[in-house]
Amino acid sequence: MHDLLELSAASLVNMLRTKKVSSRELLQAHLQRIQDVNREVNAVVTLGGEEELFAAAHRADEQLAKDLSVGLLHGLPMTHKDTHRVKGMRTTQGSLIYQNHVPEEDDLIIRRLRHAGVISTGKTNVPEFAAGSHTFNEVFGTTRNPYALDRSAGGSSGGLAAALAARIQPLGDGSDMGGSLRIPASFCNVVGFRPSYGIIPTPSSANVWQWLARTGPMARTVEDIALFMSAVSGPAPELPLSAAVLPSAFHGLTEDSLNGVRIGWSPDFGVGLPIERQVLEVLEKELTKFEELGAVVEEAAIDFSEADTVFGRTRAMNFAEQLGDVVRNHRALIKPEVVWNVELGWAMTVQDMIHTHAAAARLLGHVRSFFSKYDLFVSPGAQLAPFDVNLRYPDKVAGIVTNTYLDWMRSSSMLSATSLPVLSIPAGFTPDGLPVGFQLAANHYEDSQLLRWGKAFENYSQYATRRPNLLDPL
Repeated sequence: MHDLLELSAASLVNMLRTKKVSSRELLQAHLQRIQDVNREVNAVVTLGGEEELFAAAHRADEQLAKDLSVGLLHGLPMTHKDTHRVKGMRTTQGSLIYQNHVPEEDDLIIRRLRHAGVISTGKTNVPEFAAGSHTFNEVFGTTRNPYALDRSAGGSSGGLAAALAARIQPLGDGSDMGGSLRIPASFCNVVGFRPSYGIIPTPSSANVWQWLARTGPMARTVEDIALFMSAVSGPAPELPLSAAVLPSAFHGLTEDSLNGVRIGWSPDFGVGLPIERQVLEVLEKELTKFEELGAVVEEAAIDFSEADTVFGRTRAMNFAEQLGDVVRNHRALIKPEVVWNVELGWAMTVQDMIHTHAAAARLLGHVRSFFSKYDLFVSPGAQLAPFDVNLRYPDKVAGIVTNTYLDWMRSSSMLSATSLPVLSIPAGFTPDGLPVGFQLAANHYEDSQLLRWGKAFENYSQYATRRPNLLDPL
């Protein structure tokens, strides 16, 4: 494997600026790695034409040779999540309905990445309409976990997580409604970040006040997460409100001590959430690292008693808003889980909506109460280790039957309901070598501080440096 692909995005863009490597060399290594490993993992599902890509890399090199002002990610090759529209590049959303769709414009996140200098090389796999946290669809098939090819890579940003773990690229764009950045990060030993509302705007043509879904990054290091946030965050006229955090908050991210940081840790979110024993055994052992770094760790949780209601009903409304017409017109082509979720939204009454908004307000009060005593909420990144890749979703978690495709995702979806910023970070491995992660949640708009604390744990634990044995010994 090309040594360049082991490096972080921050290291690579620095090498580009100092002319120690060219964008063409990076692109060649990126494309070669896709050729070498993608047949096994099925992470990248669409690629741009090589002639066009190398022409873009050549232009990037020429700009650097002339010492022109360039973006923070200038010359870095990157595939994008297949739910994000890329002008002139097939964007399917994992759906047969859109299997030949080529957008005429970029989504906001893609516009910002291009402005930062990224060379858009292709698309990463997703579950249909990004629904669920296992990446499979009828267009491209299933994405496999680079740490164990018979296991799920998670989802919905599972293609991206697998691409990162397989060293196809160091950094990429994803999205997260119920855990789509955090569960695949936990499954693939990488870092996923769900930012606070509006820091990376996620406009919705169906609902300008949509708050549950977020756009965010995934990477192999917290430093690269901060680099991404520096490059693409900031207000947008598409949203009615501006976020309280500007891109400058993420510049020059340095490790922050955990001395005196008050951590509330909960293995079950205070509601008896089922978590597989092998996951808890890893995490309970790793809790001591926070204490060794100077933090004070106590078992405590936000009051999540109404979080399932807030998440489930808000998600159902969003699905009905965004996909209602698609289901009406193409029901037979859409996976049953999506149809069920849309119909759940259609069935909601005005009283249901009133109750949901009231429950969200009470949950916000519980969040405020928790953070009056603690600085961080730490919890399992997923309720189980990566599961059989052939399942649609796990039928049981810790012996408890799952009745819907969302039931096994509650460790992430309940945090989505709080609207807090959440970082998923590698926390070790099961005896079978399967990755396990922590979720770290800070108070609203404490995003940059959250990344500093996450970087302190990352530097101390070093789990993110453990690589998969995929095809060749890395």
